[in-house]
Amino acid sequence: MTTERLSVTPAAILVIEKLKEEHGELVFNQSGGCCDGTAPMCYEKSDFYVPSKNVKMGEICGCEFFIDKDQFEYFKHSHITIDVRVEKSAFGNSFSLEIDLGYQFITKSRIFTDEEYANLEVK
Repeated sequence: MTTERLSVTPAAILVIEKLKEEHGELVFNQSGGCCDGTAPMCYEKSDFYVPSKNVKMGEICGCEFFIDKDQFEYFKHSHITIDVRVEKSAFGNSFSLEIDLGYQFITKSRIFTDEEYANLEVK
């Protein structure tokens, strides 16, 4: 059995599916910080240029998920789960699409077990 790097919670799936209905194809990107912060950001696929140095970690709900190469170095031994939390200021400091719905995508991570790491899909 191959170990995947990404998973998504049921709550996040509901938000992603709603966003797909409203915006069509989506893409996720988790940058290295600074202006974009380190939260996963969701964009309309046609509105976002993925930086060439970013690493594709996989897909969630049929949407590609990229991460900054420096962030990947930090997370390469971890399983990442994408979740959502209620964002009290629905028009907060984010260009990510879910903010207008009153949510913010968040990353939860844990270190792979030895067995998971041995079965990790290498790309």
